[in-house]
Amino acid sequence: MASEKLIEKVRRDFSTHLKRSNLRATEQRYEVLNSILEMKGHFGAEDLFVKMKNEGKKVSRATVYNTLELLFDLGVVSRHKVGNVFVYERAFGREHHDHLICVNCGTIIEFRSEEIEKIQDEICKKYKFKPIRHTHQIYGLCAKCAGAKK
Repeated sequence: MASEKLIEKVRRDFSTHLKRSNLRATEQRYEVLNSILEMKGHFGAEDLFVKMKNEGKKVSRATVYNTLELLFDLGVVSRHKVGNVFVYERAFGREHHDHLICVNCGTIIEFRSEEIEKIQDEICKKYKFKPIRHTHQIYGLCAKCAGAKK
């Protein structure tokens, strides 16, 4: 899990973002943030909503979806399209990685490739481009689904 200092910085940044956007800093929005801070791996908005409801948290589905959007804009979570839905994950306190996403069953395989990172750096240098962040996603069929399609 991310360090306490990093978590506190995320909370402060979220507060600042809400103020700048003229949005209310509601208890429910902070409940969503706190639940995300506890999440491991990938999750859907609906998964997060159900988890929070099962824990007795009083939060609306709309608040979960809207807060996820705010946190995505702030860079607290990243999102990946899997089929017709978005899947989220914490974007801080984790080692950078990329994804293989099965378009059939939705399986997400995380991977890290120094070669890909090197090529991206070389391309940015060639075009005098300063990268801020990136995601690399390869869509296809996982081994199980590819075997079933044969």
